[in-house]
Amino acid sequence: MLLRPHKRKRSVVINVTSLLDVMFNLLLFFMVSTTFLSTPAIKLELPKAKHAEVIEQRPIIVYVDSAGMVYLNDEPVDVSLLDAALEGKLSGADDRSVVLQADSRVSHGTVVEVMDAIKAAGATRLVVSTEPKQ
Repeated sequence: MLLRPHKRKRSVVINVTSLLDVMFNLLLFFMVSTTFLSTPAIKLELPKAKHAEVIEQRPIIVYVDSAGMVYLNDEPVDVSLLDAALEGKLSGADDRSVVLQADSRVSHGTVVEVMDAIKAAGATRLVVSTEPKQ
């Protein structure tokens, strides 16, 4: 009697360990290199404009909310003390530009008063922030 060796079925094994390592490294890379958009805690409804520009650098921002409260880089400040507080921030800056983000519901007089304080602080450029019209 002739005995034949029993043929075993070979199963194909794909080693995915290195693939998982690569995917994990890519995930870590994108998590670390992603920049997150930081929005202020102040809720504003900015006016709409057709010709809006995007500013790439991190300027000094003055916010005026719908109640007329004024904030300098997320810190509340009185309008009468805005120029003194802003002078300190502008003194060490190379670019002496200030961005004004005023709610569309705030009175025109308040916005003009804040703009006057910004100019009195020595800002060379004043940018009024708007949202693009849809």
